[in-house]
Amino acid sequence: MEWLLSWWQYDFMRTALWALIMLVPLLAMLGTLVVNNGMAFFSDALGHSALTGVAIGVVLGVSEHRWIMIVFAVVFALLMNAIRHSRIASTDTVIGVFSAVGVALGLALLSRGGNFSNYQSLLIGDVLSITASELWVLGGVLIATTIVWLLLFNGFHAVSISPAMARSKGMAVKWLDNLFVVLVAVVVMLAIRWVGLLLINAMLILPAAASRNVARGMRGYHLLALVFGVFSAVLGLLLAYFNAVATGPMVILVLAALYFGTFLMREK
Repeated sequence: MEWLLSWWQYDFMRTALWALIMLVPLLAMLGTLVVNNGMAFFSDALGHSALTGVAIGVVLGVSEHRWIMIVFAVVFALLMNAIRHSRIASTDTVIGVFSAVGVALGLALLSRGGNFSNYQSLLIGDVLSITASELWVLGGVLIATTIVWLLLFNGFHAVSISPAMARSKGMAVKWLDNLFVVLVAVVVMLAIRWVGLLLINAMLILPAAASRNVARGMRGYHLLALVFGVFSAVLGLLLAYFNAVATGPMVILVLAALYFGTFLMREK
């Protein structure tokens, strides 16, 4: 028993635990509508844009990259959302181009003078590095997102089912749609530092995808996504600690196991 609880003596492990308990369910909550709207590719491109956001901050000489990343991601998300609803070209193709440009531009700017090694932590993140002050910021974001979610969920859900029906009910479809992608952009950019841009989309999508396999009804779908998020956060952190591996990838592996397990249950 002492061996199983040995991790609790470390401050960074306790802080990481609280961070994951807030962060993974937060992403899971947004991920339910991301999955419903078929926006997995969209959110993946959004995560990749973080590199360009950081690069812009470096070029401008801004030491705190997070706010530049958020501003850039919001603009990037609104632009992609406008293209997603247009008929100019294939949505997947255009978003793929945006994603590629976002990664390439970010890499080009950050690698000038061979300095990209200073930013490699953005790729996989490090939740163990989160500080107590950042934990308060994360808690504030969770509370704010939950309030918006509770107030506007019916509108978000209606738009995800049928924009035409939502419009006929007098809902501001375009405003709700843009607000949702801005919300996703802000949360994803805040989480990048701890999750990593290579893993952020998986952490956003997998809880909802696993829940969708077995949930009965919309309430169960959202509740199970949150439960899967908390479970994977705790188990992933403990498995990472006892096996001396990175935390983010281990949380993703637990989520992947839940997804495939629920998929097999659905097929029976």
